[in-house]
Amino acid sequence: MACYVDEAMADAVLVRVYGRKTELFVDRESELRNFQVLQAHGCAPSLYCSFQNGLCYEFMQGIALGPEHVQDPQMFRLIAQEMAKMHAIHANGSLPKPSLWHKLHKFLSIVKTELFTKVSNPSLHQDVPSLEVLEQEVAWVQEYLSQLGSPVVLCHNDLLCKNIIYNEAEGHVRFIDYEYTSYNYQAFDIGNHFNEFAGGGLPAIPQQRDPAAVAEALPACLQATEPRGPGRWRGSRVRQGAGDPLCASEQVLLSLPFALGILGPDSGQILNHRL
Repeated sequence: MACYVDEAMADAVLVRVYGRKTELFVDRESELRNFQVLQAHGCAPSLYCSFQNGLCYEFMQGIALGPEHVQDPQMFRLIAQEMAKMHAIHANGSLPKPSLWHKLHKFLSIVKTELFTKVSNPSLHQDVPSLEVLEQEVAWVQEYLSQLGSPVVLCHNDLLCKNIIYNEAEGHVRFIDYEYTSYNYQAFDIGNHFNEFAGGGLPAIPQQRDPAAVAEALPACLQATEPRGPGRWRGSRVRQGAGDPLCASEQVLLSLPFALGILGPDSGQILNHRL
């Protein structure tokens, strides 16, 4: 809900009330901490107050993007720059762990306790894999992706189009809604955004995963403009103290399995074929 006096909404503030049972899968304390960190680094609007079941913060001027906007090369470069800015925020000297696996296992736990036991439609049980199969899939994906060496950075983790605000007057984009923000694989944030290219519902594959668009946008996503603490990188340097730092092109290759969504037993062969 937006509250304002000026018709131009220049003085607007937003009041957001959390949905029922969203605390099952969203850590609200973590969301608040990350909001404050992002605000301190110029990546989030001003946070005015928090209350038991919501937040009040500054309204961000601009338009929420749609699938038709993110295809524009000028626009996805702005998105890449803002993503790199967020990814450059350091972890105060600690070595953060990716949140991906904890979150996946938490979702499986919720499915087990809140969903599977309450589903009465037999056809859903036929169409949806069993919990055992899902757990095996997660274990395989975790084993495979943990070997790719993608840097762990502060990620938005939910860069769907409507969470990106474009301010034409100032010529920049900003990200909103930090419910899933956490330290995670850099490649996950990039890949998740490309998965959102087609918007919600069933994807239009050529629009969603155009390899040319992926290849053009990735280097900008991977290049942070300023170092923001020890252990972070400038330009194409990724690993502090590494004898042979990964260059941007190698990072692109690390990110492609995420960005193109080609995970599976033969993903390496598929990747080589597509390249």
